[in-house]
Amino acid sequence: MNCDNKQRNLENCNCTYSCDKKGVCCECILYHRRMNQLPACYFPVDSEKTYDRSIAYFVKLYQEGRI
Repeated sequence: MNCDNKQRNLENCNCTYSCDKKGVCCECILYHRRMNQLPACYFPVDSEKTYDRSIAYFVKLYQEGRI
Protein backbone atom coordinates (compact mmCIF):
# COMPACT_ATOMS: atom_id res chain seq x y z
CA MET A 1 0.00 0.00 0.00
CA ASN A 2 1.30 3.39 -0.94
CA CYS A 3 0.37 6.38 1.20
CA ASP A 4 1.98 9.81 0.98
CA ASN A 5 1.11 10.45 4.65
CA LYS A 6 2.25 7.12 6.08
CA GLN A 7 5.27 8.46 7.96
CA ARG A 8 3.27 11.33 9.45
CA ASN A 9 0.44 8.94 10.36
CA LEU A 10 2.88 6.62 12.13
CA GLU A 11 3.98 9.49 14.37
CA ASN A 12 0.45 9.62 15.81
CA CYS A 13 -0.44 5.93 15.65
CA ASN A 14 -0.81 4.23 19.03
CA CYS A 15 -1.50 0.77 17.60
CA THR A 16 0.78 -1.91 19.06
CA TYR A 17 -0.41 -4.63 16.67
CA SER A 18 1.84 -5.34 13.72
CA CYS A 19 0.02 -5.37 10.38
CA ASP A 20 0.34 -4.13 6.82
CA LYS A 21 -2.23 -1.35 7.40
CA LYS A 22 -0.25 0.45 10.10
CA GLY A 23 0.17 4.09 9.09
CA VAL A 24 -2.26 3.77 6.19
CA CYS A 25 -5.29 5.11 8.03
CA CYS A 26 -7.81 4.77 5.22
CA GLU A 27 -7.05 1.04 4.95
CA CYS A 28 -7.07 0.59 8.73
CA ILE A 29 -10.42 2.33 9.17
CA LEU A 30 -11.96 0.34 6.31
CA TYR A 31 -10.67 -2.94 7.76
CA HIS A 32 -12.04 -2.26 11.24
CA ARG A 33 -15.32 -0.91 9.89
CA ARG A 34 -15.87 -4.17 8.01
CA MET A 35 -15.19 -6.03 11.28
CA ASN A 36 -17.68 -3.81 13.15
CA GLN A 37 -14.80 -2.39 15.19
CA LEU A 38 -12.91 0.85 15.73
CA PRO A 39 -9.18 1.28 15.07
CA ALA A 40 -6.63 1.61 17.88
CA CYS A 41 -6.45 5.39 17.60
CA TYR A 42 -9.93 5.62 19.15
CA PHE A 43 -8.69 4.03 22.38
CA PRO A 44 -6.44 5.20 25.22
CA VAL A 45 -2.96 3.66 25.15
CA ASP A 46 -3.55 1.23 28.03
CA SER A 47 -6.89 0.10 26.60
CA GLU A 48 -5.47 -0.33 23.10
CA LYS A 49 -3.09 -2.99 24.42
CA THR A 50 -6.05 -5.30 25.13
CA TYR A 51 -6.64 -5.54 21.35
CA ASP A 52 -10.37 -5.26 22.08
CA ARG A 53 -11.50 -2.99 19.24
CA SER A 54 -15.20 -3.57 19.75
CA ILE A 55 -17.66 -0.71 19.73
CA ALA A 56 -19.08 -2.07 23.01
CA TYR A 57 -15.65 -1.71 24.67
CA PHE A 58 -15.32 1.83 23.32
CA VAL A 59 -18.76 2.73 24.74
CA LYS A 60 -17.82 1.19 28.11
CA LEU A 61 -14.64 3.27 28.27
CA TYR A 62 -16.60 6.37 27.26
CA GLN A 63 -19.18 5.77 29.97
CA GLU A 64 -16.38 5.35 32.51
CA GLY A 65 -15.01 8.73 31.45
CA ARG A 66 -11.78 7.25 30.08
CA ILE A 67 -12.39 8.66 26.62
